[in-house]
Amino acid sequence: MPAFKDMPLSVLNLSPVNEGETPGDSFAKSLELTQHAEKLGYNRLWVAEHHNMEGIASSATSVLLSYLAGGTSSIRLGSGGIMLPNHAPLAIAEQFGTLESLYPGRIDLGLGRAPGTDQTTAAALRRHVNSGDDFPARLEELQRYFQDPANMAIPPQVKAVPGAGLDIPIWLLGSSGFSAQLAGQLGLPYAFAGHFAAENMKAALQLYLDSFQPSVVLDEPYAMTGINVIAGETDEEADYLGTTMKQQFLSLIRNRPGKIQPPVEDMDALWTSQEKAMMARWDAGTIQGGPESVRQQLEDFSSSVPVHEIMISGSVYDQAKRLRSYELIKEVQKQSTAATASI
Repeated sequence: MPAFKDMPLSVLNLSPVNEGETPGDSFAKSLELTQHAEKLGYNRLWVAEHHNMEGIASSATSVLLSYLAGGTSSIRLGSGGIMLPNHAPLAIAEQFGTLESLYPGRIDLGLGRAPGTDQTTAAALRRHVNSGDDFPARLEELQRYFQDPANMAIPPQVKAVPGAGLDIPIWLLGSSGFSAQLAGQLGLPYAFAGHFAAENMKAALQLYLDSFQPSVVLDEPYAMTGINVIAGETDEEADYLGTTMKQQFLSLIRNRPGKIQPPVEDMDALWTSQEKAMMARWDAGTIQGGPESVRQQLEDFSSSVPVHEIMISGSVYDQAKRLRSYELIKEVQKQSTAATASI
């Protein structure tokens, strides 16, 4: 596994909608972030499918990806992820076939099996809500649509146009062992949702590595994890900026998700002692601080977690501070001298 200084870094963008702003404002900021990440040398940027959440605007994921790809030229873009049970596999094959045709060699298709929303909204999306147990079958159907019909013994009656014959990397995403094991067995790249399920991270990643079987896609396993990172000019600034993300998770704990809130000086004025204790699960997947602190934490993380790539999420209310955070992370990576990890 690479050390932090050699680790590909990527960006997870949830298209956050700030209090007092609109989804249109969020999209403009998302494009600015994508262009900034491209300029800084980040490897890829993914957007995630969520529904019925005022603070997240990336529900029409493939449409947003086309907008971001049209405003950039080289950074890889993808879904982190498309919640496959919400969609007909043929529709996803056509959407991502269109993206790959428009922006060849730049599109990733990350897939999850959760609904990305509450059960009532899931019913509105799917009409029939299931447990996700049919995810492997849906995945197999989707993979068939990307096969080249000329190489198939029996030509398919239904073709994905565009989509058929295109080389679009499929990633499996997850926060538990199910997708980790499936990705390993199928020889696909795997991305773990460490930004909100850090307690399962090492076990799921190890399960993926242990389950991996070489395939036409990969000869060796390739694992990525998401983590929350907020870098400030000082530890104190980062702690202040980080209260926006704490408020975001607090709203989820209370089952009252809303728009992204500005940072506050004192979180103790907002949460109860019980809620503060509940946040410890989320805090385990968060790195924040000034440049030197972030560098040390990321070096320690990279040497202890079996991943080939890190995808960084970080909800910062002020756009300039958000962009600066990603800039500081790349700066400290260039300064890192940590030896190659031996995991």
